[in-house]
Amino acid sequence: MTTAPPSAPPPSAVQRSAGALTGWSVAGLVLLLPTVVVAWLAVLATERGGRCLTYGEQCPSVPGEALWACFWAAAVLGALALAWPRTRWTSARCGAVVLQWGAQLTLGALILSGA
Repeated sequence: MTTAPPSAPPPSAVQRSAGALTGWSVAGLVLLLPTVVVAWLAVLATERGGRCLTYGEQCPSVPGEALWACFWAAAVLGALALAWPRTRWTSARCGAVVLQWGAQLTLGALILSGA
């Protein structure tokens, strides 16, 4: 007579939230470049964006340093959230993911504000 192998214990709430944070962080990192590309394509598809590209007229007044700061903040915070220990300081890791998405969405909004 054979016995069934013992089943694995169900994952705890901390393990589930750690997995969700990892998923959100990875999703943010994967979507960072597409966000930038799609936002710039939307800006360049407008008449104002075309004039800026072609003639250097009516270009957006958003400083490039702000765009780069948001881009690198999103990238670094995403990498930090991935490298952070999964079960320790979950609230700080959650904060890093929230800041990552905040920086990424701000970046997209800044680019689109030049449209």
